[in-house]
Amino acid sequence: MRYALFLIVTCSVAAMLLVAPVLGHQELAAKFDIAKTTSIKGVVTKFDWSNPQVHVFINVPDAAGKNTNWAVELESTVELLKGGYTKDSLKPGDSVSVTGNPARDQSRQIWATSFTLTSGGAGKKMFTDVPTGIQQPKYAKPADPTPRWENKQPKLGPATAAETGYWAAPSQTSLMQTGVNVKTDEWGLLANPGDASKVAPFQPWALDLYKYRQANYLKDDPAYLFCIPPGGPRQFQMRYGVQFVEDRDHKRIFVLVGSIDRNYRIIYLDGRDQKGQIRGDADNPLFYGRSVGKWNGDTLEVDNKGFLERFWFSNGGLPHTDQLHLVERYTRTDSNTLKYEVTIDDPGAYTKQWTSSWTLKWIANEELPINFCQDNRP
Repeated sequence: MRYALFLIVTCSVAAMLLVAPVLGHQELAAKFDIAKTTSIKGVVTKFDWSNPQVHVFINVPDAAGKNTNWAVELESTVELLKGGYTKDSLKPGDSVSVTGNPARDQSRQIWATSFTLTSGGAGKKMFTDVPTGIQQPKYAKPADPTPRWENKQPKLGPATAAETGYWAAPSQTSLMQTGVNVKTDEWGLLANPGDASKVAPFQPWALDLYKYRQANYLKDDPAYLFCIPPGGPRQFQMRYGVQFVEDRDHKRIFVLVGSIDRNYRIIYLDGRDQKGQIRGDADNPLFYGRSVGKWNGDTLEVDNKGFLERFWFSNGGLPHTDQLHLVERYTRTDSNTLKYEVTIDDPGAYTKQWTSSWTLKWIANEELPINFCQDNRP
């Protein structure tokens, strides 16, 4: 029954994709044919400096001199700023030459792999020094001991009030059961589709759905089609990281999520029961679920329930149901390292409980990147 429902929903999503705008990309191969290249030359009509991806619109003349407008897709403003570029780096009227991967749907779109400013014979290469993918921080000295509060409890945020920072650079960007080591890219796409059954102890329908999402290059990802929040472990797998704000007076922790739309969730440490609260989350299923936690030594243990099904709880499109129950464990082992462990219990999608873990690194003296999925929404 659930598998039949999945087919119906999938067909509905496919129909919507015919008219819904593509807000950005998660897996490049979902939108662009990375096995092919094409080249265009023309004049810039607009430099669209917005997230999740920057676009350059170019009038490209054909043999008869008639112009057609093309969209060249680049990285987000976050990466371009780090590469030294700004919204004024290009302007209408600039002549450019671009080589890149063409769109799978044959539309006039390219993912740029080479971009040259040719105005005035400049021949200036652009956007080649932009950082891409998960960036690991480079530390000038060995890590300090774990920063602590007066009661010796570990701090999950800056060591002092004068500092800032956030957690990013996950050591693993895909959710897979402990002991399994299969190769995926940043977005969770398997290098070998035959490894799908190894990733988790799937129920048959869930494995079929996971394989379907993989075979479609993750193109149905609701986070990128509809700006759906990255609930569950996914928030700790993404490029733009998370930030913990500890409200010790009210016994709660805000988890600020940098990716997709800078959402947040709350972990309550006030001893409340794991159930909906009238002045809070009630009993409604949520993208981030209900989170109640407690400290066990140096580890924060968080119980999470009350999830809805309308999001992907991991990169790569692992399915879940409304029975999803997560137990998270956060351990700051030193000033630069946070260990994240999670136990997944969802009898609707998996045949048994299973676990996974990875680490995140401290990005010092920076705030969460400014990234809003809806910037490209027409």
